[in-house]
Amino acid sequence: MSPLVISAWSATSPFGVGADPFRAGLEAGRSAVEPVDRETHPGPFEQAALVPEFTAARYVGKKGTRTMDRVTALAVTTVGGLVKDLTDELAAHPEQTGLVLGTGSGSVQSIMDFTRDSLVGERPYHVDPARFPNTVMNRAAGQGAIWHRIKGPNTTVAGGTLTGLLALSYAVRLLRGGHCGRVLCGAAEEYSTQRAWLEWHGRAEEERDTPLGEGSAVFLVESAEAAEAAGRTALAAIGAVRFRACAEPEGAATARRTLADCVRGALDAAGVGPENVRAVLPLAGGGPLATQEAAAVRDALGEARPRWTRLRDLVGDTSAAATSLQLAAALAESGDRGLAPGEAALITGVDRDGMVGCAVLTGAGARR
Repeated sequence: MSPLVISAWSATSPFGVGADPFRAGLEAGRSAVEPVDRETHPGPFEQAALVPEFTAARYVGKKGTRTMDRVTALAVTTVGGLVKDLTDELAAHPEQTGLVLGTGSGSVQSIMDFTRDSLVGERPYHVDPARFPNTVMNRAAGQGAIWHRIKGPNTTVAGGTLTGLLALSYAVRLLRGGHCGRVLCGAAEEYSTQRAWLEWHGRAEEERDTPLGEGSAVFLVESAEAAEAAGRTALAAIGAVRFRACAEPEGAATARRTLADCVRGALDAAGVGPENVRAVLPLAGGGPLATQEAAAVRDALGEARPRWTRLRDLVGDTSAAATSLQLAAALAESGDRGLAPGEAALITGVDRDGMVGCAVLTGAGARR
């Protein structure tokens, strides 16, 4: 069976729109966290990492975007950055391309604004019906497919900070099951005052200093054979994606042990030894779970000394988009030729609900 590979990617991040600004910001180690305009974004956070000068009208177009919310615009923009090189394939066989998009709760702002309008209006039904579609979770995935004429399987995945890894795992199953020939998968998250307050109240005290961020990352996943036939470089093979649940979500030591076991299982499934791991990209949130995440990775890798990239320090807490942006960072660091044979990158995450997950990306010829 031909291995599945990532052969292209796109990102919309606080560094800018597109893969190149993301790569440049990452290479420079530049923090995109800045003070927020308190009039535009009142809320508990004084700083945030926002996509600069981003609007739906500017990046998606003025026609048909009057009621498009921010998370949908971020997703449509990012998918567009990827499909521009797939125009001929999409036109020939649009039903053979699937889209798996991760999200938090869709647009929290849209949901709350629409609900508020139904309560404060003269009549509960005196709302803008054009904005109702923004309140459903699969709005971004649906619009991403409609705007870019993708007619294959269309799926929305929601799973906290591990959403990006869950979307990748789902994409792998779609391809292995023969449901389509290629999948665009990733995740998107917006910044809003409503999300800021929800995050503030949901965090532990020691995590409240971490500013919020936003963004989106999308990947083209296909078989190595399909990538070669299309003349695309296999940037990384998907060695393994694994998840586990902690028996005691509040126990940091339990999270450490569970994630360490998860990483060992993924490395074994990918046929990769700890010494082959060249890069680690942890979720690295605040508080005890972040400490235990790092400890778990070191437990699993033993004496190996890979490079660590803590993206959250640069772009803030991007929530549902976090692990997708971590995957994008792994690809950005590997350059245009991708991971070399014998190299591997490890992406990890620990969610505060007790779920842990990881993905192992390898050089296209690294599996044994």
